[in-house]
Amino acid sequence: MTESDEPGYEEARAELEQVVGRLESGGLSLEDSLALWERGETLARLCERHLAGARERVETVLGEAEGGHRDDG
Repeated sequence: MTESDEPGYEEARAELEQVVGRLESGGLSLEDSLALWERGETLARLCERHLAGARERVETVLGEAEGGHRDDG
């Protein structure tokens, strides 16, 4: 999956919720459980990357706003 093919945060989070729900419901084979677990790990890392990127953007904007309002005079 390339970066442009990756789901957005909301889509990844929704799929992660589905994965967790299926794992919690039980009744899956070991192989299916492992595959879902791996998919969940991938989705969790993707969500973390999205959140880190958003955090960085917010910090940049706040930094620029603070820098523009300084009164050194």
